[in-house]
Amino acid sequence: MTARIVLAAVLVVVAAIVAWTLDRRRRPAAPSQSRVTIPQQLDRNDFPRPDASWLVVLWSSETCVSCQGLFEKLTPLASDEVAVVDVEFSRHRELHKRYAIDAAPVTVIADLDGVTRASFTGAFNAPEVWSTLAELRAGA
Repeated sequence: MTARIVLAAVLVVVAAIVAWTLDRRRRPAAPSQSRVTIPQQLDRNDFPRPDASWLVVLWSSETCVSCQGLFEKLTPLASDEVAVVDVEFSRHRELHKRYAIDAAPVTVIADLDGVTRASFTGAFNAPEVWSTLAELRAGA
């Protein structure tokens, strides 16, 4: 009789472990969180005015609602020292692919050597970008 009770208890424990394991396998995985790729180095020859001391690149897409109006916020930064460019996905797919840009908008501020000195993902407010560029230029 005691052997039957022990056997029954062992079977219950094994069944509980199997049920728990199967339940864990059925649960859907947590949603994956994408990470925006920010290029750390740009080849300045890929962009207009490679001789400008600073480059501000807006990686955008026509279909991106958040991208609307952002380039207009950047154009006041354009000067002899600062090149500003909109790399829109449908017109510049090869650049998006080359720099692994898979989300928009992404804004990058790069120095004369093409080193990314600051970046912004998503929509931005103009004063934040303007002041960041001013600080970078002052520190150069």
